[in-house]
Amino acid sequence: MSAMPLPEGDWIRGITIKQPYATAILTGAKTIENRPRPWRTGWVLLHAGQQTDRPALRQPLVARTIRGRELLTGAVLGVARITDCHQDPHGSPPCTDWALPGAWHLVLADVHPLPLPIPARGQLGPWKPTPELLEQVLRQLPELSP
Repeated sequence: MSAMPLPEGDWIRGITIKQPYATAILTGAKTIENRPRPWRTGWVLLHAGQQTDRPALRQPLVARTIRGRELLTGAVLGVARITDCHQDPHGSPPCTDWALPGAWHLVLADVHPLPLPIPARGQLGPWKPTPELLEQVLRQLPELSP
């Protein structure tokens, strides 16, 4: 994979996502993340929160997507780029099977799973990673070059 140039400076935020949804994003199947408010486009660290949405594990779409995968929590698992943020027009079909009505849909692309998860604490809303955390992430993803 060729190097993907990244912007200099304050260019990345963290997003904390419950399992099993974080793993579904890492598989490439879940290309949107539902949020109550809009987010800006740009790069995000994909952080699996401490909680697992247990009822979601019984949903066929989720079960098929994560089958046989470990659901790690409390760690940064990858990097992705938010390319769009939108809501589906009222009464229109959802943009994907993962879209929730009324939610803001963060469209995710350029997903890069980390070879080794990095234990970290996240928070609600966009959060700024420490320089040390970002350095650990970039060490594992040499194809990304700030």
